[in-house]
Amino acid sequence: MSSWLGGLGSGLGQSLGQVGGSLASLTDQISNFTKDMLMEGTEEVEAELPNSRRKEIEAIHTILRSENERLKKLCTDLEEKHEASELQIKQQSTSYRNQLQQKEVEISHLKARQIALQDQLLKLQSAAQSTHSGAGGVPAAPASSPFSYRVSHHASAFHDDDMDFGDIISSQQEINRLSNEVSRLESEVGHWRHIAQTSKAQGSNNSDQSEICKLQSIIKELKQTRSQEIDDHQHEMSVLQNAYQQKLTEISRRHREELSDYEERFEELENLLQQGGSGIVITDHSKIHEMQKTIQDLQNEKVASIKRIEELEDKIKDINKKLSSAENDREILRKEQERLNVENKQITEECESWKLECRKLQPEAVKQSDTVIEKERILPQSTSVGEGVLKLQQALSGVKDAENEILRLSNLNQDNSLAEDNLKLKMHVETLEKQKSLLSQEKEELQLSLLKLNSEYEVIKGTAARDMDLNSTLHDLRLTLEAKEQELNQSLTEKEILVAELEELDRQNQEATKHMILIKDQLSKQQNEGDSIISELRKDLNDENRRVHQLEDDKMNMTKELDVQKEKLVQSELVLNDLHLAKQKLEEKVEDLVDQLNKSQESNLNMQKENCGLKEHIKQNEEELSRVRDELTQSLNRDSGSDFKDDLLKEREAEVRNLKQNLSEIEKLNDNLNKVAFDLKMENEKLVLACEDVRHQLEESIAGSNQISLERNTLVEALKMEKGQLEAELSQAEQRLLEEASKHEQTIKELSKAHDLSTSALQLGQQHLMKLSQEKDFEIAELKKNIEQMDTHHQETKEILSSSLEEQKHLTQLISEKEIFIEKLKERSSELQEELDKYTEALRKNEILKQTMEEKDRSLGSMKEENNHLKEELERLREQQSRAAPVVEPKPLDSVTELESEVLQLNIIKGNLEEEIKHHQKIIEDQNQSKMQLLQSLEEQKKEMDEFKCQHEQMNVTHTQLFLEKDEEIKNLQKTVEQIKTQLREERQGVQTENCEIFQETKVQSLNIENGSEKHDLSKAETERLVKGIKERELEIQLLNEKNISLTKQIDQLSKDEVGKLTQIIQQKDLEIQALHARISSASYTQDVVYLQQQLQAYAMEREQVLAVLSEKTRENSHLKTEYHKMMDVVAAKEAALVKLQDENKKLSTRSEGGGQEMFRETVQNLSRIIREKDIEIDALSQKCQTLLTVLQTSSTGNEVGAVNSNQFEELLQERDKLKQQVKKMEEWKQQVMTTVQNMQHESAQLQEELHQLQAQVLVDSDNNSKLQVDYTGLIQSYEQNETKLKNFGQELAQVQHSIGQLCSTKDLLLGKLDIISPQLSSGSSPPSQPAESLGTVKPDTSRESSTQELEELRKSLQEKDATIKTLQENNHRLSDSIAATSELERKEQEQTDSEIKQLKEKQDVLQKSLKEKDLLIKAKSDQLLSLNENFTNKVNENELLRQAVTNLKERILILEMDICKLKEENEKIVQTTREKETEYQALQETNTKFSMMLREKEFECHSMKEKALAFEQLLKEKEQGKTGELNQLLNAVKSMQEKTVKFQQERDQVMLALKQKQMENSALQNEVQHLRDKELRLNQELERLRNHLLESEDSYTREALAAEDREAKLRKKVTVLEEKLVSSSNAMENASHQASLQVESLQEQLNVVSKQRDETTLQLSVSREQVKQYALSLSNLQMVLEHFQQEEKAMYSAELEKHKQLVAEWKKKAENLEGKLISLQERFDEANAALDSASRLTEQLDLKEEQIEELKKQNELRQEMLDDVQKKLMNLVNSTEGKVDKILMRNLFIGHFHTPKHQRHEVLRLMGSILGIKREEMEQLLHGDQGGVTRWMTGWLGGGSKSVPNTPLRPNQQSVLNSSFSELFVKFLETESHPSVPPPKLSVHDMKPLDSPGRRKVVTNVPESFKDTTESRSGRRTDVNPFLAPRSAAVPLINPAGLGPGGPGHLLLKPISDVLPTFTPLPVSPDNSAGVVLKDLLKQ
Repeated sequence: MSSWLGGLGSGLGQSLGQVGGSLASLTDQISNFTKDMLMEGTEEVEAELPNSRRKEIEAIHTILRSENERLKKLCTDLEEKHEASELQIKQQSTSYRNQLQQKEVEISHLKARQIALQDQLLKLQSAAQSTHSGAGGVPAAPASSPFSYRVSHHASAFHDDDMDFGDIISSQQEINRLSNEVSRLESEVGHWRHIAQTSKAQGSNNSDQSEICKLQSIIKELKQTRSQEIDDHQHEMSVLQNAYQQKLTEISRRHREELSDYEERFEELENLLQQGGSGIVITDHSKIHEMQKTIQDLQNEKVASIKRIEELEDKIKDINKKLSSAENDREILRKEQERLNVENKQITEECESWKLECRKLQPEAVKQSDTVIEKERILPQSTSVGEGVLKLQQALSGVKDAENEILRLSNLNQDNSLAEDNLKLKMHVETLEKQKSLLSQEKEELQLSLLKLNSEYEVIKGTAARDMDLNSTLHDLRLTLEAKEQELNQSLTEKEILVAELEELDRQNQEATKHMILIKDQLSKQQNEGDSIISELRKDLNDENRRVHQLEDDKMNMTKELDVQKEKLVQSELVLNDLHLAKQKLEEKVEDLVDQLNKSQESNLNMQKENCGLKEHIKQNEEELSRVRDELTQSLNRDSGSDFKDDLLKEREAEVRNLKQNLSEIEKLNDNLNKVAFDLKMENEKLVLACEDVRHQLEESIAGSNQISLERNTLVEALKMEKGQLEAELSQAEQRLLEEASKHEQTIKELSKAHDLSTSALQLGQQHLMKLSQEKDFEIAELKKNIEQMDTHHQETKEILSSSLEEQKHLTQLISEKEIFIEKLKERSSELQEELDKYTEALRKNEILKQTMEEKDRSLGSMKEENNHLKEELERLREQQSRAAPVVEPKPLDSVTELESEVLQLNIIKGNLEEEIKHHQKIIEDQNQSKMQLLQSLEEQKKEMDEFKCQHEQMNVTHTQLFLEKDEEIKNLQKTVEQIKTQLREERQGVQTENCEIFQETKVQSLNIENGSEKHDLSKAETERLVKGIKERELEIQLLNEKNISLTKQIDQLSKDEVGKLTQIIQQKDLEIQALHARISSASYTQDVVYLQQQLQAYAMEREQVLAVLSEKTRENSHLKTEYHKMMDVVAAKEAALVKLQDENKKLSTRSEGGGQEMFRETVQNLSRIIREKDIEIDALSQKCQTLLTVLQTSSTGNEVGAVNSNQFEELLQERDKLKQQVKKMEEWKQQVMTTVQNMQHESAQLQEELHQLQAQVLVDSDNNSKLQVDYTGLIQSYEQNETKLKNFGQELAQVQHSIGQLCSTKDLLLGKLDIISPQLSSGSSPPSQPAESLGTVKPDTSRESSTQELEELRKSLQEKDATIKTLQENNHRLSDSIAATSELERKEQEQTDSEIKQLKEKQDVLQKSLKEKDLLIKAKSDQLLSLNENFTNKVNENELLRQAVTNLKERILILEMDICKLKEENEKIVQTTREKETEYQALQETNTKFSMMLREKEFECHSMKEKALAFEQLLKEKEQGKTGELNQLLNAVKSMQEKTVKFQQERDQVMLALKQKQMENSALQNEVQHLRDKELRLNQELERLRNHLLESEDSYTREALAAEDREAKLRKKVTVLEEKLVSSSNAMENASHQASLQVESLQEQLNVVSKQRDETTLQLSVSREQVKQYALSLSNLQMVLEHFQQEEKAMYSAELEKHKQLVAEWKKKAENLEGKLISLQERFDEANAALDSASRLTEQLDLKEEQIEELKKQNELRQEMLDDVQKKLMNLVNSTEGKVDKILMRNLFIGHFHTPKHQRHEVLRLMGSILGIKREEMEQLLHGDQGGVTRWMTGWLGGGSKSVPNTPLRPNQQSVLNSSFSELFVKFLETESHPSVPPPKLSVHDMKPLDSPGRRKVVTNVPESFKDTTESRSGRRTDVNPFLAPRSAAVPLINPAGLGPGGPGHLLLKPISDVLPTFTPLPVSPDNSAGVVLKDLLKQ
């Protein structure tokens, strides 16, 4: 089979390889074509792709990248799974191999059994032949040949295969086959035994011999036939192989032929193409020269074009480089954007964390308020917290906006650089476009020249037909032309490529321009947005400056509150974490316990099953022993006759079978016991682990219960304290209420005073107090009544207190019960530990018992084998007896006595074994009992654990309910506080009603709580309700008292506190301002900057160091991982090696045991043989003596002396040496394993050291981090100080501006005063002129004296006025000078201040830039630190994983050590066995020496006997005649002496044997004692090791616990540090927001600078363009000059050109002709290709058709077979129904006879007669003889049958028939039936419907069309035909193989008609119808 399959596979591979080669070539061509097409398509698409599409593609690319990463992760996961599965497969393969080995052992056993049975068969056959020896020689061993054939065949088939699942299956099949053969052989044995018995009983019967001979001949024939069949089968297989290979070769040959045909066709076509153009001749040499010139010109042009193309390519490369640089810039920008986005995300995350913290703080602040005062304080605090959070959020949003602006501006800067690059690109592109246009022009010129050449070519073709002389020259020219054309094509393709590249560059340029436009738009939008945002930011900054003052006040309060709440939060979080951890641990432990219990139950069940199996095995052993005893007794009792032999044979066979079965069962049991022992060990280890878990759980539960008891104690103490307080407060409340009436008046006065003093912050409180003061007058009277109510409440509270005391007592009782329960749990855990110890001891005992059981089984096997050997010896003795003479009969009796003694010894051993078995049974029963007890205890533990769980859950539920109730109480108290506030405002009656309502509400709440807690005890609910009532009353009392006190205190405190706070704040601000002034004055900030730079450098160095450390760590980690994988592989290999060693050990032990026993037996057998031979010699000599004495003829008896098997001894010694060598090898192996284990330990130690080093490095890194953080906080503080300085500067600026404003106002005042002074002067000068005029007018005639006097007076007054004016002018000048001086001074001062401000601003900018850089660096460093920390955590996790792996490896190493210990023990056992074997060998040697001594003695006796014989002969010769009496006496004496010597020898032998046995027993006992001692020592060592291991594990656990506590402490510290960092980061955020605004201003300045630069660049561009234009003009001038030169040259060459043109025209014509021919050839080529394609299609269609033909042939064959079957069946039916007549047909004919007219009835009778086989003559005689008699007889016989049949109405198609005769109709009917019809359709009985059912028409649809046509043709084209109403041939089926429907070929009369079909009905016939229709209608029924 394998060879056939191999041949098939090779043939297929060859054919498929050939097909695959051709397909690969085809697919390569197709793929190349598709690639070209796709490239063209992509080039077209890339031109059309817009920018948005590219974005989409990029997005898709990112998605694909993420998917790729996910798939990579999946791949890694799958690889890990693959590795795990490989390991599993390895394990499974090892197990399967073990199974295979077992199966092989079974096969070997079965083969041995088969051989033994064959030997028995041969013996029986020989015995039978010996009995029938007289009849003739029958062959002895006929059954040997087939067996030898089979065995050899299967052995070869089995051993050659590899170890695989197929091998397992084949081995199983072989086992089944061998078992079948064994059973067959046993049956043959039985048969031969039966024959032997019958032969013995009957004597020598010839009949039996003949039977035996027949059977043997039959067996031989069967074997021959079987071998022939096998040979035929193999021959058929080989024929099939050959046929298949031939087919494959034919197919491949056809394929090759087709390919070769195609290739030949292609070659022919190419030849045709070449021949098509070879018949052209050119006459004119001048034309050829012209062509050559044109070719040279074209070549020159081509060279020039190639140069241009190279230049263009260089330019394109430069442009590509620039584009790549631009793309790199873009990528850098994107990266920066991403980084900024990440920073934004981090900021938002920090915001969210703050929000979450605030949310957490609010409810926890509410929860953890113990008293009402704290609540009142916390409520405003929480509101302030909320406001602070809102403000922080606003500040963050401002920061985000600022960062966005920064991003946009940076993008603007980078985009400007991009714009410059793009402009350069545009310039390059313009130049390229010009070059492209030039190239296109050149291309067009070339194309024109090509067209001209083509036309010339056609002309040449035309002329070629005429001139055939210049063939060779034309051929050369044509070749050159083709070469040139190829070069042209190449140049064209290169041009096209260049054009495509240019187009791509255009597209890229367009895209770049579009991108630039988009960027410009975006920048413009961003600028607008930036402006708007800057304006908004300025507004926000102004708002924030206002808010900062408010926030500073809030900050102080917030920080205090946050500190308090953080402490509370930390405490609560720790408590919650502890609770969660405890819960999780408990749940995990419970699950572990449940799993362990399930496992232990399963193991116990397995143990019970195994124990039952052992018991059954022991019973079977006992039964076997009893059987052996019975057989031995029977064998002793029976005689040595023929019956005894037969019985012995039967018994032996039965014993052999039983022993073999027992052996197989024992082997299976041994395997099961080994598996069970391993499982028990595993379970034991699991139970030990479970014990440790249970201990830990108990300790934790005890700790938890202690905590709970402590909490309860604290609660009880708190309740007691509260009781005492309540009692004291109740006593005080009575006194206070009396005193309050007098105090209220004073409080009202104090409130009125305080109202005047209080600030605006206390206005709301004062209003409340005013209202309260108005209501207090009413309340004084109410309070008096309230005092009376309080007395009654006091009594009620006393009662409630008594009830609460009872509740407390109940709680204490509960606590005590819980403590008792915990103690019980402790006791039970101790009991469980004891039980577990017992269980482990029992398991150990069980293992010891199993070992002893195995030893006993082995000894049993050895005993059985010895028994078999003894039986064989018995058989040999019997054979010797049969051979020996009747004289020597006492010897077998001696051997029988020896055997009896051996049997007795065996019986004694059996008794001992039975006692041991009973002892083992008892031990097993004890173990079972202990197991049951353990199971019960485990179940009890389970129940207790469940109860404990339930109680724990109940406790949790109660605690949670208590918490909820406390929360509800707090809420209720808050509500009551609010209600009391409202009550104080209302009247007295309202107070009373509200109080009662509150009480009702509390009652309702308590009732609701009761309804909610109905599931719990009623007592608890009642106590809780009472406690609530007490607390509510107490709270009301406290509220009333505390309200009054707190109000008074608050009024006093608020005034004092606010004044103090304000003073403190003012002092702080003054101090800060002074400090800032000092700092500004000093040059310390430069030092700070230097210090900061140094710090930054240090940070950078530290970062580099940290990165280096990290890289080293990653390397170490990867190295550790690789080492770990290697370790895993090594461990797996070692485990496999261990398993192999164990198997080898087992095999060696079995071999050594088996081998030793076999050698011992062989030696014993050899010695016994030698002794027997010596005895035979002695007997022979004694017979000689007797014959000499009787003086008979001396018959020489040639007794052979058997030699000692020295070869066997040599073999034994060799085997011992081999075993010793193997033991040495095993020891070397063990040493290697030990060394490897030690190496592993060393490696693990090294790994631990490396881990410690890593931890130390981690600590160092954490210290560095802390230092960095401290430095960062210092920087932030310095930054804050700078901020305060800035603020101070701002304040100073404001003061300066204020002073300037004051100065301006003073200036305005002064100017106003000056304006006032100037009009006064004008009014003073005008009045003296008026009186003068009036005087002149009024008094013209006055005297000159008066006028002169007046003039003098006026002059004086004028002089005075002038003086005053001068003084005023001087004053004015002075004032103006002073004003100018002051203004100049002010200007100078302003200039100085401005310069100072500018300097400060510059310094600030510098500092801010440095700070920004530092901040960015710090942020980068912090990010790097975070990433490093994350990496560190990852590394730590990986290290932990590696630690776990190391621990796992340690555990594995421990397991390996255990296995090594076991192997050592096994080795020691083997050594002991070898020692025992050596002792046995020594004993054997001693026995050998003794036997040799015995032999020497016997030989000596022989010599003496021979001498005596000679002496006797001499004596006889001397004293023949007269000394017979003396001789007789001497002979008698000799005989007596011989008998005595024999007796003495026997006694001596017996004594020797007894001594040997005792020695053996002693040695065995000593060995057992030593073995037991060794076992005790090992067990003690194991105990000590386990104790040490337990102590070590406990120490390690304690260490781990301490380390975990240390870690917790460290983590808590880290949490606090992180919180501080958060606070600092929030401050930093505020600072950053301020910086952002400054950065925006600086960026605006940068923008302006950049815009200026852009303007400058545009100017430069315009200048450069003008230069370019100038250059262009100069070039055009040069071109004009060149054109002049060219025109002159053209005039010279024009004449020559015209000549050339004529030649060219002729060439063109030739070229056109050639082109026409080419086109025709191409068309032919296309047609040929089309023909080829059609041919290939036709071949494919032909193949398809051939396949279809083959399928149709197969179908035809099937149909032919069907037809043959049908014909056979038809013939059978014809044969069966030849002599039969259809009853229904006859009845219908009878009825038809009576319905036909009278003159035609005789035809009916003739028809009937012909059907019945009556001759025509006889029929005519009957008809002519007496017609009347016939009719009378017919009518009498029918008995009016026509009446019984009902008439049916005629259908329209049916017409009566009277025209033609009945015979004509019948003949027609037969003719129609004789035509062959289509086979009937398949119609099942279920498809048939009754005649009148509406499904008739449907039945017809199922019938095939051919059949429908036939039926329609028969039934007169009727469509509504029911199959049952069809003609008779259609209605009755010919064959009914599978429910065939109606219809079918064949004669009507040959058909069996079913009873289901309807019968005929009488029809009235009309004379018009034809006879055929009538017959059809009749038969349709």
